[in-house]
Amino acid sequence: MTCSTSDRHTSAIVHVYIWLSLMLGIPCYVQAEVTLPPILSDHMVLMSYQDVPIWGRADAGESISLQLGTAKAETTAGPDGRWLVHLNLTHAGPGPHTMLVKGTNELTVKDVLIGAVWLAAGQSNMEYPLHGTVDAAEEISHSANSQLRYFRVKKVMAETPAEECGGHWVVASPQTSGDFSGVAYSFAKKLQTSLHMPVGVVDTSWGGTIIEFWESPEAIASVDALRTGEEGIEKVRQDYTVQRKAFAPSYENWLKANRRTDTPPKDISAYTGELTSTRDWRPVNLPGLIADHPGVFWIRREVDVTAKEAQASLEFKVLIGVLEGFEQVYWNGVKVSETTFRSYPGEGYARYFPIPRNLIHDGANTLALRVYAPGPPPAIRSIPKNFWAGPIPLQGEWLERTEYELPSLTTAELAAIPHAPAHLPPLNASGIYNGEINPLLHYAFSGVIWYQGESNTPRAYQYRILFSLLIQDWRRRWGRGDFPFLFSQLHCYGDKPLKPGDSEWAELRESQSEALKLPNTGQAVLIDQGESNNEHPRQKWIVGERLALLALTETYVQKTPAVSPTYRSMIIHGSKVTIRFSHAEGGLSAHPLPATYDVNTAADKIAPLIPTSPGSQLQGFSICGSDRRWVWAHAKIDGTDRVLVWSNQVPFPVAVRYAWADDPTVNLYNGYGLPAAPFRTDSFQAETAKNLFGPGS
Repeated sequence: MTCSTSDRHTSAIVHVYIWLSLMLGIPCYVQAEVTLPPILSDHMVLMSYQDVPIWGRADAGESISLQLGTAKAETTAGPDGRWLVHLNLTHAGPGPHTMLVKGTNELTVKDVLIGAVWLAAGQSNMEYPLHGTVDAAEEISHSANSQLRYFRVKKVMAETPAEECGGHWVVASPQTSGDFSGVAYSFAKKLQTSLHMPVGVVDTSWGGTIIEFWESPEAIASVDALRTGEEGIEKVRQDYTVQRKAFAPSYENWLKANRRTDTPPKDISAYTGELTSTRDWRPVNLPGLIADHPGVFWIRREVDVTAKEAQASLEFKVLIGVLEGFEQVYWNGVKVSETTFRSYPGEGYARYFPIPRNLIHDGANTLALRVYAPGPPPAIRSIPKNFWAGPIPLQGEWLERTEYELPSLTTAELAAIPHAPAHLPPLNASGIYNGEINPLLHYAFSGVIWYQGESNTPRAYQYRILFSLLIQDWRRRWGRGDFPFLFSQLHCYGDKPLKPGDSEWAELRESQSEALKLPNTGQAVLIDQGESNNEHPRQKWIVGERLALLALTETYVQKTPAVSPTYRSMIIHGSKVTIRFSHAEGGLSAHPLPATYDVNTAADKIAPLIPTSPGSQLQGFSICGSDRRWVWAHAKIDGTDRVLVWSNQVPFPVAVRYAWADDPTVNLYNGYGLPAAPFRTDSFQAETAKNLFGPGS
């Protein structure tokens, strides 16, 4: 977005007038300049649609005119300075166009394209960048495409609905594409090449978020269980705020009274430097006790990182877990994080340190922590699976050096130490909706792509309410009817199951599928994707393309097979069960099982794949009788859309499940290579049915 020469000249005169008015005491009356929100800026993509809103701010009553190609509109700013017009862009060519906005000043928005625009939302697997995906370097090097654009919304959680969001439009190129969402990039690329029109993506994703963050306050208030949960969380949050505010001064007084105030060294190079001699350091096994007395202690170790491992994470982070004491963290001699008693979030706070990529060497890196423990002896109270640097485990031998010791405290003195409140995760609802979604409600989108659910698996059953609620609420707020809402079902993650049983991830996938009852929704099944020890599987192009196939079929009416085989019906005849599927286009197919499966592609780790039912054509089926004891089943394709399931251990079956595990082994597809969706034929109570949003959730 640029200003004209006349606009700059007018602005200079205005500033002089304001200065003279202030100096001479003359009343100053200056008209507000016409402004546009950041989303309406250079390189933007607007939807080819009959009703495309353009909006902004101006002086109350100011006349506004707007032109984009042959589309024109005029309006007057309201009493609050807001203005809004609608353009018919159905006959506009793809561009590039220039949009001119006139009021008391002129705004020129350059390089505007007309085509399809999709909103991308969800948590870390939607946010995961293209540069971390498999074969990223090759893809990025060929990513120059002026018809593909990306707007990354600045991350903001707000307590009340915001009017604007930060960000800027970026054109796809080898210099920019690596930071695009890998899923959104692949989705947009597939659409752009198939439709031969410009495609833009507005990315609002945020790693580690629960769906409640994305719900509007009104949506939360509309469901009794959610409203009650939010009220309970608000009460806990208020109590926490009061207790945390009181902790720092009381702890500082305790430190002074007991002569335990910290005195950091002026020169830390003897502890943090990459070339520092560690001859006088002693080995210590962590997690565990760092020392058996209070004081200040340094711990360090080398972390070998490959360039591939550094790039293959959403962000390269160090997870330490719960630490007894307060720490400063250094990576290759540079301080990257610090927790003091003044900034301490509370008891049970698990330490998390993002490491800037420009500090990471390809090879040996030095991680060092200065741990100030004035009360109990210092310790890392983590479990090994929460003790990592990126994909690299930190469990094992570290080196320790004592900076200074403090006298041990008696039992009575320890009891007198002020305690911080228990750490409270940010569970309040609607924060992302307020900060990132509400500002976009005027923008005309072709539809939404969504990849979220991992953080809601403990409340998987309640997700069926939350997800459908979000879809319906967003559609109502955009006021564009049942616009397309396409989502990714959860991929595989976790240990391969030794025996069949309940699964939070399977229940979350089932809750996602429930949203298909809503019109104009589509689900990309990812039950054949994932890495057992990597929560961010790196084959994002598969996710993006499956979502794009749904869009091409459902939204752009192309005859493209896009829907996975889904459970339709069950017939029990004796000891065997016939399962019938919908969307078995091309006939059902049993793909050969590979010899290995991915554990973590960033670390090049694989493991042997052991069939759940050796000798069976199909894997991943389980069966039970009236005793509800699940066993692995044999299964085979029995016709174009049927599967026969049985087990000699269950003579009188009552129910069948497929892919009902966090990380199942499966091989059932349709003729077009789309995996069958997980399902269960039973209605037994879900394991997560009693877990609801609220304090402690």
